[in-house]
Amino acid sequence: MKILIFAGSSRLDSVNRKLAQAAANAVNTAGGEATLLELADYPMPLLSGEIEAENGPPENAFKLQTIIAEHAGLMIASPEHNHSISALLKNTLDWVSRTPRVKGGNPFTGKVAGIMAASPGGLGGLQGLDHLERVLTTLGAMVLPKKVAVPNADKAFSNAGELLDAAALRRVTELATDVVNVTRKLSV
Repeated sequence: MKILIFAGSSRLDSVNRKLAQAAANAVNTAGGEATLLELADYPMPLLSGEIEAENGPPENAFKLQTIIAEHAGLMIASPEHNHSISALLKNTLDWVSRTPRVKGGNPFTGKVAGIMAASPGGLGGLQGLDHLERVLTTLGAMVLPKKVAVPNADKAFSNAGELLDAAALRRVTELATDVVNVTRKLSV
């Protein structure tokens, strides 16, 4: 089962990028095949009706559409910005969801999605995950009910980026295992 994993952050030392790496390791351990993607490698302008009318969606939106379509499931580590998702993540989801109007199908339809967040705050980004779930569900993804929030994330990772918090690592491993198993069951 190919599972695409990415963080909604392009910050080099982002705790959510570290969380995405932990999820990729857990997917591989659970018997899946993890692909770790960096959204910074696919820059796009802010969604604009004028840009879309003049040029259509940007080429990177089509590239991401293809990559998402090639994977059976998704795991997204979402930063929490003002109790919502990051502008980078929202813009990416918005542009990629526009590509089926031009070519191809909706790459999110029927995808199993596991969502998680890490934050220095006490709730670990949990409040933003409600918004991410709503957006992904609107796009046709099947978001698993178990969500992972890593509080005090500024202290939860080693300098090498490893998740040190044993309880958080267990939750990430359980979510990754669920994504792999549910995706496998739905593919038969």
